[in-house]
Amino acid sequence: MLDSKSRSLQDMIDRVPDLVIHFRSTPAAPHNRNKPGPSPVPAEFSNWRDEQRAWRETAILFDQSHHMPELFLEGPDALKLLSHLGVNSLANFAPGRARQYVGVNHAGKIIGESIVHCLGSNRFELISGMHLQDWVAFNAETGGYDVSVKRDYQTSANSEGRTNFRFGMDGPNAERIFYDVITGEAPKISFFHTAMVEIAGAQVMALRHGMAGHFGVELSGPYAAGPMVRAALLAAGQKHGLKPGGRLAYFSTGGEGGWWAYPIPAIYTDERMRAFREWLPETSWAGQIQLAGSFISSNIEDYYVSPWDIGLNRVMKFDHDFVGREALEKMADRPHRSKVTLVWNKDDVAAIQRSMFEAGIPYKYIEFPTASYGFPQTDKVCAKDGKLVGMAGFSGYSVNEAAMLSLASVDADHAVEGSEVILTWGEPDSGSRKPHVEFHRQYQVRCTVASAPYAAAAREMRAAKADKGVA
Repeated sequence: MLDSKSRSLQDMIDRVPDLVIHFRSTPAAPHNRNKPGPSPVPAEFSNWRDEQRAWRETAILFDQSHHMPELFLEGPDALKLLSHLGVNSLANFAPGRARQYVGVNHAGKIIGESIVHCLGSNRFELISGMHLQDWVAFNAETGGYDVSVKRDYQTSANSEGRTNFRFGMDGPNAERIFYDVITGEAPKISFFHTAMVEIAGAQVMALRHGMAGHFGVELSGPYAAGPMVRAALLAAGQKHGLKPGGRLAYFSTGGEGGWWAYPIPAIYTDERMRAFREWLPETSWAGQIQLAGSFISSNIEDYYVSPWDIGLNRVMKFDHDFVGREALEKMADRPHRSKVTLVWNKDDVAAIQRSMFEAGIPYKYIEFPTASYGFPQTDKVCAKDGKLVGMAGFSGYSVNEAAMLSLASVDADHAVEGSEVILTWGEPDSGSRKPHVEFHRQYQVRCTVASAPYAAAAREMRAAKADKGVA
């Protein structure tokens, strides 16, 4: 991947005195959510509050065509490669199925995750999860596998144009809209299975999925057909209350749905991953991590997470050899942190926002609906006696729950619903050098531990998916 004129991620690590300080000062993250400037998808079509309500009350249509990278893998050794790098079992992986695909480093810490589709014999598609896609591409190129790789980067970094459109439709009326819009008999599709359908004359792959806890569907097909398919969906959904959703609503779904997106990839220190770091350019996503939040450590490894920490242990299967298996087997019987939702005390939320109207330095401003201001966000979570018990990632507001929520990973003895913990909101020393982080004070937010996912519909969907062996 690295050309002769570029500097590698390893070059950057060797040059930077303190990697954590460097990443905490990174002015712009690589993900579209954190990039300023114009975007193919507007921030709002109506307003983010009604758009949030739509996934709870009627239906929402999100355009995911632009922000997620994709990787296409093909060849006799494609399945062998994926099996070697993933904690998932791919023993029964066949066309028409999808998996939440998770990769770890040799010490069992998360590199990243993707959704992987089996497109046919020896043909696979990885969606989202740039860190894991880079790891797969590196091994495909250097590991002696008989495979070919095609990269399809997000729109902001793609001069060749996207291969597929991708729409996510969710909400209690999504299933009826799906049946209304397709041509011909509606197929029965199980969770994380796919079927080809016809919409507006285009061949579309439908994945039964859910971003907000309902029986949703993700639709993809040739990029040029995207406008016709989208128009047909909106027309069919008009009588069912379908609303188009903008960026603000889309990136706020994590609070209710419980998805811990893009933890810091565990690739920066292990000598066994040096060749990968030398292959990755400094300008890769891994080289543009934008650490933010109140959790501070001088050791980058303290930001790494295990599958247990963020609820991905459910997809692990020790029925095959894979990178990190030995480490994970040794970790299995040890205490682990658990993924939970933190519900912010409403008086504390009000006090933080009220400080904008008071004399002196205000507390860190809470942006609605997505309050996280880093990629990733890492906020300190402590017990009431001040002991560190975990860290929080996504923070945001849900109009459906009328609450500020954070996803967090906390020690087992504090992962009990109803437990009380303290989240430190804002950065120390009045804020970092990131230009979008204002001069501010920190605030100790009282939080109550709840389940993740938090929304009842999302919990029910997760239970159904667990029965199918997917996350």
